[in-house]
Amino acid sequence: MSHISEPPVERVTIPVLQRWKEEGHRIAMTTAYDAVTARIADPIVDVILVGDSVGNVCLGFDDTLPVSMAMMNHHLEAVVRTNPRALLVADMPFLSFHLSPAETIRNAGGFLQRGADAVKLEGGAKRIEMVRALVDCEIPVMGHLGLTPQSVNVMGGFKVQGRKADDALRLLDDAHRLQEAGCFALVLEGIPDELAARATESLRIPTIGIGAGPGCSGQVLVFHDVLGLTEGHRPKFVRAYANGFQLLQEALSRWAADVRNGAFPTPQESYRLPEGLRDTVANWTPSNPT
Repeated sequence: MSHISEPPVERVTIPVLQRWKEEGHRIAMTTAYDAVTARIADPIVDVILVGDSVGNVCLGFDDTLPVSMAMMNHHLEAVVRTNPRALLVADMPFLSFHLSPAETIRNAGGFLQRGADAVKLEGGAKRIEMVRALVDCEIPVMGHLGLTPQSVNVMGGFKVQGRKADDALRLLDDAHRLQEAGCFALVLEGIPDELAARATESLRIPTIGIGAGPGCSGQVLVFHDVLGLTEGHRPKFVRAYANGFQLLQEALSRWAADVRNGAFPTPQESYRLPEGLRDTVANWTPSNPT
């Protein structure tokens, strides 16, 4: 029996997400960085994020700060080619939405021209001007509050946010300011579950939690974390549903062993000459032997 959870058949759009918020239908969101991960994810999840987390997940960086627009465009284009049913959101990388509204619009518009349905950007009150500029250009924006990875240096590391009264109240205020600026949804990352639940119940737009408890409208985890494809320490909020790293290493190890002992490939995995040509090839000798 298949254990694949059946998603709604309809193509996911922003109005669909807004309706689901009202109906209490929970939203599943994950990342994809190429065509393979997108094809695995798309029959199952509702939202695919081409995240700047590609930097530390796939490209070997310690954080997301080195990720450029060129890198994001490259990975977005690979995902777009799969024509996903899920809503496709592209992450605005560091410095792509900080310099001016014109630069922000150019970068975000490039994502939509490449096939994204919406963009995501980090930050609260400081980013309201950029959010409004994008929304005025009909570019849908998903906000991101709490533990915002592009602010890792200011935060002094990847630490839970909103545990002090001023910080908690500022986050709630920022959430409403982003909603009023036109964001269609918010990612809430690395904050106490009570704070995320309060934000969710007070907002009209859906919230997507990651390390923010069960009270959000939906949840997002990195594709590689869900499937156990990463080694080393996992954050508290990650639940791996497979030991993918070990599983794939074991499969590759079996293949390499078969290569070394001559068990791969077999005749069933090889092509054959037409029968009349076999003797010709077998009897061939070089015309100018050295």
